[in-house]
Amino acid sequence: VQLQASGGGLVQAGGSLRLSCAASGRTFSGDVVGWLRQYPGKEREFVALITWSPRRTYYADSIKGRFTISRDDAKNMVYLQMNSLKSEDTAVYYCAVHLGGSIYSPSNFGDWGQGTLVTVSS
Repeated sequence: VQLQASGGGLVQAGGSLRLSCAASGRTFSGDVVGWLRQYPGKEREFVALITWSPRRTYYADSIKGRFTISRDDAKNMVYLQMNSLKSEDTAVYYCAVHLGGSIYSPSNFGDWGQGTLVTVSS
């Protein structure tokens, strides 16, 4: 099972985008789902995470106050609202299921799918 991220694109600095994460063949019920991003030649890094119950959110310091993660259980979707985008937010964004352990380690996430490219022009 893989998750599919979408909603990326080209946006000017200061602009906004909303990324969506869909799962095929499964539901997000009970899952902890995160967003991670990857710069060229770099390892994926943690961006945001949302738990199932109780509903809690966690953010990387670099995006705190600008990005918001949410989930719509009825639609089986997880979103990442990105505001006040900066050039350093340019990356490929992935959603994935957290398997346990540190949320800052990409190896603790699974069900990776294709990411979506976000490009922020300055």
